[in-house]
Amino acid sequence: MRISRRILAVATACVVLSLSACGSGGDGGDPADASGKIEGDITFQTWNLRANFKTYFEGVIADFEKEYPGTHVKWVDQPAEGYADKISADAAGGTLPDVVNVSPDLVAPLAKAGLALDLDKAAGKYRKEYLDGAWASHRIPGMTGTYAFPWYLNTGPLFYNKTLFTRAGLDPEQPPKTYDELFADALELAEKSDGKVATLANVPTVEDFGRYGVPLMNDEGTGFAFNDGKGVELLTRYKELYDAKALDRQALTATPESSGKKFLTGAVAMNPGSALDLGNFKKQAPSLYENIGITDQITSTGHVNMYVMGVMVNARSTRTPAAVAFAHFVTDAEHQMSFAKQVAIFPSTAGSLDDPYFTKEDGTDETRVRVAAAKSLKNAVNYTPVLFSEQMKTALRNEVAKALQGKESPKEALDNAVKECDTLLKQQG
Repeated sequence: MRISRRILAVATACVVLSLSACGSGGDGGDPADASGKIEGDITFQTWNLRANFKTYFEGVIADFEKEYPGTHVKWVDQPAEGYADKISADAAGGTLPDVVNVSPDLVAPLAKAGLALDLDKAAGKYRKEYLDGAWASHRIPGMTGTYAFPWYLNTGPLFYNKTLFTRAGLDPEQPPKTYDELFADALELAEKSDGKVATLANVPTVEDFGRYGVPLMNDEGTGFAFNDGKGVELLTRYKELYDAKALDRQALTATPESSGKKFLTGAVAMNPGSALDLGNFKKQAPSLYENIGITDQITSTGHVNMYVMGVMVNARSTRTPAAVAFAHFVTDAEHQMSFAKQVAIFPSTAGSLDDPYFTKEDGTDETRVRVAAAKSLKNAVNYTPVLFSEQMKTALRNEVAKALQGKESPKEALDNAVKECDTLLKQQG
């Protein structure tokens, strides 16, 4: 998959998967028993990683096969487009690979269908090697167990255009730190530019409601709750921004890529990002790079948002010992650190974020972002509920759009979104 701040913003399919699906591999004993001899052929599937990291993964596989003679790993890489549909089709057809690169929302329907191995039972001895929050990220409400090894994490700051702040009479060295300051500055920027400069380019997502302090689900995990008073308050404030042109007029149909282009061209004043983006700014918009401001994510909870990627083991694999061993091998501290030094991501292994690579600055913006992000990840939260499917994201987005356009009140829009999401949740089984 594309490694960026929107590391998990990929389509997910919410289908009820066939419990009769079976995994790949040859003959074997109890599929859930990971204690046997590590041997045999397994298939490892990644998510749009071959183009940029072919050499890295071929090296990891070679090292594993050397450490465990008698094993052979077939690497399959799927494109980002349609990845969730591909997993669903493989699960239903009995061709799901032994080891699969997943995000929490992708693993949820697989776990419910009995196709994701419970690692608390099969590989609990490895749990202490990972950050608590990362290990917990692939747990499913209403189920016991953990259904994927945590792999890499990502988070990032807010970037802002100091030039646009200065033109609006705002202090470019004092970016907003709270939601009150953010909304006030956004209205000021819009007014001073006669509506030509918006501050934000995206409508609020479920993650934004979470950062604002809105309860997203009930305690039992059986229904959504983001239509409470605080949720209505956030959407009302976004409506004020939209009416004042402080929220980009194309936000209703924006993608992370289109929002990034808006920021590059100076059409919006602030945009979330990661250390990866700094290189793009330097190459594509040198004048912006020279005047770039970097500040922390705004949150009412004290916890920034964390994006999580995982590696799942097919519960129906007949090479479970080898599959578990390889999934752990890919995600152990040594390999996560080596991968993190190739691309701006962060390891989920305990202690890795204390490495000097993530704690010592060298005066560059890239290092500054990396150090700040690593520090924030130690208590970061994956706000997007594991059970929040792509269909639910679409339902929320559609209702938010109606509220911003004045077709429904913020309260009506969120009530309708919760109702539709609850219906979809029940259909998940």
